[in-house]
Amino acid sequence: MKNKKAETLEDAVSRVPDGATLLIGGFGQPGVPEILIDGVCDLNRRDLTIVTNNAGTGHSGIARLFEEGCVAKLICSFPWAKESFVFKELYDAGKIELEIVPQGTLAERMRTAGAGLGGFLTPTGVGTDLADGKQTMNVDGKDYVLEKPLVGDFALIKAYRVDPRGNLIYRKTGRNFNPIMAMAAAHTIVEVQEDVEIDDLDPEVIVTPGVFVDTYYVTGWYEIGKERNAS
Repeated sequence: MKNKKAETLEDAVSRVPDGATLLIGGFGQPGVPEILIDGVCDLNRRDLTIVTNNAGTGHSGIARLFEEGCVAKLICSFPWAKESFVFKELYDAGKIELEIVPQGTLAERMRTAGAGLGGFLTPTGVGTDLADGKQTMNVDGKDYVLEKPLVGDFALIKAYRVDPRGNLIYRKTGRNFNPIMAMAAAHTIVEVQEDVEIDDLDPEVIVTPGVFVDTYYVTGWYEIGKERNAS
C-alpha cells in the first residue's frame, strides 16, 4: 500500500509549481485548508490560478494567497463579500484576473471533470455575458449553454478523518466543495484533523474513497480564520 502521509507541511505541498491551477475547498471559512495554503505561501509560488467558491476572508486562508502575490487569476462564484477586501483591492488595481461562474455551474463543472465527462448543458447564463464565447444548443425548444469540465492540476482540500488508504470523511458544513474537488484534480492533497487506523472508518460513511487522494497531512484541530483571530 502506497504511503500517502506527508510528515511535514513542506513535503505535502512542495510539488505545487508556479503557474498551477489549484482547486481549493471551502464555503466562506468552513472547509478551507488553511494550513496547506500557508504551506504554498511559504514556498512563494507565483502565477497561480485559484478555483474556489469565494474570494477569501480577512487576511488568512485564501486571502493570504492574494495578499502575498501568489495568484494571477481567480475563478469563483461569489467574489464581492465585504470580508474579501484583499481581493477587491487587487482587482480594482488591475493586478488579478477574475472569472465568475454561477455556483451550481462551478460545482457541476468540477463534478463533470471527476466523472470523466465532456461537459454538460445548463440553462443558467443563456443570453447573458456568462455565455459569451460558449456554445449554445437548443434541445426540445429550449436553449442551453455547453459548460466544459473544470480540471485542476492540484486540489487542496480539508477533511475530518483519514485512514492510511486515504479514505476521507468530513465534518458538517466543512464538507462543501471538498469531495468534488478531490475528484477533479490530477493530484489531491488533503489536510485532515486526525488520522485513524485501517478499518476504523465505517465504509458506509466514507465520502471520498482513497483512490482520489494522493497525499494527506495531519494538522490536528485549529480555529478557522486563525491568523485573523490571533491578531
